[in-house]
Amino acid sequence: MASPRKVDNVSGLKETGSARVYKKLRDDILRVLIAPGTSLDEVSLSQRFKLSRSPIREALVRLSGEGLVQILPNRSIIVTPMEFDKMPEFLDALDLMQRVVTRFAALHRTPADLIKIREAQKGYEQELSNAMKSGDSIGMIEKNFEFHMAIAAACRNSYFADSYRRLLQEGRRLLFFHFQYQSLDPNLTQKEVSAAHVAIIDAIEMRDADRAEHEAHLHAVQFRGRFMEFLNRNLTAKLSLDFADNQG
Repeated sequence: MASPRKVDNVSGLKETGSARVYKKLRDDILRVLIAPGTSLDEVSLSQRFKLSRSPIREALVRLSGEGLVQILPNRSIIVTPMEFDKMPEFLDALDLMQRVVTRFAALHRTPADLIKIREAQKGYEQELSNAMKSGDSIGMIEKNFEFHMAIAAACRNSYFADSYRRLLQEGRRLLFFHFQYQSLDPNLTQKEVSAAHVAIIDAIEMRDADRAEHEAHLHAVQFRGRFMEFLNRNLTAKLSLDFADNQG
């Protein structure tokens, strides 16, 4: 009898170790403390976290499933690069899928779906409040993901939901930059940030598919605009202009 209990305990420790590694690496990747394209070595991570390679590998596979790391054909692992030249394509795809799942959610949602969407929004608002006080948006990013996936579940189309999930997972680092830029506004309020979600929920509750799609589109357009402002501002800030040399 003692042997099975021992195996269970080992399994529990293994899962806990894997979850700890996953959370730490995920948070560091989302905060861009680990730069895009960085190589992740199982041996080094095993030494860092004082764990065997098995839970490290499990954590990396989980991160790969979320699009945060890439396992290359030669089995090396890197943090997924951020291809800024493809941002317009990504933002177009996000806009389209957000409109689709939100429209279908308005058409097909059940009372239980609406409860889950509202609960997810409450969690988002709580983490948003924490982020606005601390400046750390990681919790808010995760709750934002849960909110939009609650809507995707209500759309009753697993293909749309899966496509939307992949886009949202890819976009989590973008949301980190978006919030960092947005939070520079000293007049920013929680109500203002939450307004798009509130409008979407209202349209879904009213089963107004046209309005739901419209609000989802406006939400995507707002995200696109602020992210591109952030990107342009940071690219411009890196330019070195020497007018004296140019005048010669």
